[in-house]
Amino acid sequence: MKVAIIGAGWAGMAAAVRATERGHDVTVFEAARTLGGRARGVPLALPDGRTVMADNGQHVLIGAYRDSLALMRTVGVDPDAALLRLPLTLRYPDGSGLALPDLPPPLDALAGILAARGWPWRDKLALLRTAQAWRAAGFACNPQLTVAQLCHALSPRLLGEFIEPLCISALNTPMAEASAQVFLRVLHDAMFSERGGSHLLIPRVDLSALLPDAAARWLVGRGGRVLTGRRVEALRWSAPHWHVDGEPFDRVILATSSFGAVRLLAQTAHVATQVIATKADEWCASAQLPHRPITTVYAQAADTDAPLPSPMLALRSSAPAPAQFVFRRDAIAPAATPTRLYAFVVSHSHGDAASLEAAVTAQAALQLGLRVTPLLTVTEKRATFSCTPALKRPPADVAPGLSVCGDYVAGPYPATLEGAVRSGLQAAEALR
Repeated sequence: MKVAIIGAGWAGMAAAVRATERGHDVTVFEAARTLGGRARGVPLALPDGRTVMADNGQHVLIGAYRDSLALMRTVGVDPDAALLRLPLTLRYPDGSGLALPDLPPPLDALAGILAARGWPWRDKLALLRTAQAWRAAGFACNPQLTVAQLCHALSPRLLGEFIEPLCISALNTPMAEASAQVFLRVLHDAMFSERGGSHLLIPRVDLSALLPDAAARWLVGRGGRVLTGRRVEALRWSAPHWHVDGEPFDRVILATSSFGAVRLLAQTAHVATQVIATKADEWCASAQLPHRPITTVYAQAADTDAPLPSPMLALRSSAPAPAQFVFRRDAIAPAATPTRLYAFVVSHSHGDAASLEAAVTAQAALQLGLRVTPLLTVTEKRATFSCTPALKRPPADVAPGLSVCGDYVAGPYPATLEGAVRSGLQAAEALR
């Protein structure tokens, strides 16, 4: 079939690759000039005149992202070279916190919890008892529970220094609002399903190069089309085809953000038959999800500052100290001349860029002893949806021949790269 995929983010490129593997003739439409959607590379100018590639937001993958890693290999990316692999670590600048050894599950979690620094023994034992209870229950719970309610028996220290940062990093939602059921699903797949599943995979290359760019080259090499700078303005049904800006296709997959999909489908509903208009309107109503912004502040340390000892550290976050994590870019992707660049991640950020930069600068000095100068601040206003209890997410199917994929489409995972890739693969496999 002749298939149009609108959007060249991770979901769209996954759909395009899988559809091509299944013998379809694929055209990808992308409004931007850069591939990757909400996970893309951006240039960053250094004061010495160099330009390095950063991202529109610092991302971390995990070892359990089987489909993402397999897709990289399919399109010619070597994950072992493109990603820095580390055992799961949630350590703070003072050395306290958790670091799992490289052992089979659940021995890695058991050993890591017992060896955690700065935790009283009663906290360690309480966490082990809680984790065992989750395993005994099959990592299932009342879908109405929040993570805070699920973990209410744990100490304030464990909640603040382990559960909350883990929840923020996995679900991008504070534990007081986050879905306990989704949290348990992520924990199961990451920490209790396979050896290395909990490993942190930090990109050494920018997010466009990590998958979308390679996927585009793979597609073009097999006769597909990847059209950048092509914002789709009209999506119309005229039997027996869907028409994308006038060009006929047998099937269409919308792989834009939920906001972009609603825009196109609302326009389509105005000129469609009653049946298609009704389906499009119903889908648009189901896609009105609450979203959360994420800000990444890229800042350069003074040349006399000693570099941080780790590629990644957790930070103690508060209103005046908004970042939850810091990444030392030179430890992740070493350069011939060190960049002294750090990425500070502010989940569910508030305020303007100048205010966040000032707060992060003060936080870096207080918690890390670094004198940093912000160079680039990127805020993705719709970075993720709020992963709240019993959230109803939009379905993949809209109308005959028209479907949607993305990290926000109904599924078991929160807004992650793996969720986006799996959604794209499933959309392509459903083509009939």
